[in-house]
Order: sequence, then structure tokens, then C-alpha cells
Amino acid sequence: MVTDTKFRHIKFRHIVATFAAAVSCNAMVLGAQAQEIELNYGHMNSPTSIVGLQADWLAEEVAKNTDGKVKIDVYPSSQLGKIQELAEGVSMGSIALSHNTAGAISSLYEDFGVLDIPYLYRDYDHLMNVVDIHSPVMEKLNQGLIDNTGMRVLYAFYFGTRQLTTDRAIKTPADLAGVKIRAIPSPVYLTAVEGLGAAPVPVDWSEVPTALATGIVQGQENPVNVALVHKLYDVQSHMMLTGHISAAEIVVINEEIWQGFPDDVKAGIEKAAETVRHKASKMILDSEAGDLEQLKEAGMTIIGPDDGLDVAAFRAGVEKLVHERFDEKYATYFEEIAAVK
Repeated sequence: MVTDTKFRHIKFRHIVATFAAAVSCNAMVLGAQAQEIELNYGHMNSPTSIVGLQADWLAEEVAKNTDGKVKIDVYPSSQLGKIQELAEGVSMGSIALSHNTAGAISSLYEDFGVLDIPYLYRDYDHLMNVVDIHSPVMEKLNQGLIDNTGMRVLYAFYFGTRQLTTDRAIKTPADLAGVKIRAIPSPVYLTAVEGLGAAPVPVDWSEVPTALATGIVQGQENPVNVALVHKLYDVQSHMMLTGHISAAEIVVINEEIWQGFPDDVKAGIEKAAETVRHKASKMILDSEAGDLEQLKEAGMTIIGPDDGLDVAAFRAGVEKLVHERFDEKYATYFEEIAAVK
């Protein structure tokens, strides 16, 4: 949670850091007919993953829709910072665009964490309808994000359903007792891992391969595409289909930079965002079954309900902690999310 003192510090840094960026960007916008607008997009993912590729697709679509007025330079693999630094960078304006989990964004605006609550969505369509930027829930969250952090949601795409991987077979929460599992450094993700029965250890994604290889943690949780692209089968022998979080990745842009664009540029970027949102979401959804098969072929043992995985027990443990820790904060949001059709 961001304290008032820390928040004022973030806002002050935001004002200072974005002033030069905004002046530069606005100057380019004023001469947009003759001069290219150049924006940086930083993220933590591999450039060959679908999550990484969608940033390149956005750059291509934006250039096409703005007749080359806007150029987006993409910096993958945490080149511009770790998860938290990327979120803060967009808030301050040192980074124009990035994508991140809702849980990571919640470090700057706590309400956003509700989107990553475990076992929250009825199905894929429910998730995508909730995170559509025009849904009542997202409009409310987006306005709060703008007001409190100086960045806005440009679009959100399906990131996948998170599964547990470890260096051993796990079938019940009791099997995870004392097992250190990497968690995204945010309250929602730490709660999810603890609710599954493990000992959560906050580790930035850039440090996860080393942490797994050296035994600092014995497991992690992520969608199957992430496990495949990053070859986690080299350091993890088992994947458990706990399906504990269905999540969207949130693409954000600095608000001051956004407001400096003329209407035609905004329209071109919004059109590109809608195209990429659907393309990335469909590709990730369609790839999940095939990715799981490739993990099996690479030697990873997949454990699901048919193999004795007690998903109901994992869900009960997670939901108990969620109610204890988040009902007071997110009760209204839970109702609003449930009401989305």
C-alpha cells in the first residue's frame, strides 16, 4: 500500500520527471505533420513471447494508423527496469508505455489489485468483459489510476491462467507446507501463494530463473506460455493445474503525454490498441493447450484433477485468505465485477 508520504513523493517525482518529457513530447505533437513523435515502451517479457510480441504489434499498428507520425521503440526483457520500476517509470513519464499485472500496478494505486484476485472470474469472456476499457469497472478504476498516478489504461489483453510449477509433485495444500514459492511482490499475489499452502517469497521476474536454479525458491506460478517460452522445464519438474488466477495484462500510458496528442493521433492509437488487444488475447487463449503439450514433451509432468490434484482444497484455502484480507477493501468491486455480463 502506498502511504500518503510516499504518494506525495511519487507525485512530486512525477511532476519533476514528466515536465521535460511532456515539453519534449508536446513540442513534437505541435509539429506532428512534419516531425515524428517517438515513444518508448518498456516491459519485462521475452521479445519472442506473445506478451512481448504484442508490444511490437502495437508499434506496427500505431505507425500504420498515424501515417508514421508516431514511432514506438520497444525495450523488452527488463531493459528499462524491473516490474515495479516500469510502473513507476510510466507514472513519472520517463517511460511512455508499459504493460504490467494489475497486482504490480496496485503498488501505485491499490484499487487495481482487485482485478487479479484469485478465482474471481466465471470464465474467459467474463474476464475480458470486465477489463474492457469501456466496462463500468474499468472506467472507474482507470479514472482513479489517472487521478492518483498520472497514467491511464490504454488496453488490457488476456495474459493467461496461472498454474503452479515446482521441483516436486504437489496434489494438496499440505504438500506445499514450507515450500518456498516465488510470488509477484504485491499483496494479492503473496496472498494467492500463501492460500495455496506455500511460503510466498517476493522475487522480481528478472531474478526468477536464477532463484529457481539456485534453490532460493522451489517453485513459481505463471501461465503455461510463460513457463514454455522461458524454459522453466529446465529447473521445474512439475506443473500443477491449479488455475488460481485468470488475468489480463494491463497496458498503460503516461497521462500527460497522452493529453499532449492531437485527436487524430489519439484515435489512431486507440484503433491500434483495440486490434492488438483482440489479436494477443486470441493467440494466448488458442495456444494454451498446445503449450501444455509442449511442456509435456520437454519432460515436465503435468498434474491435474484427473491425477489427484485437489483443486477444491486449493480454492478453499485461497478464498479464505482473500475474504479475510480483501473483503473490506474490495467488497463493492466484487459486486460490480460479478454484475458484468
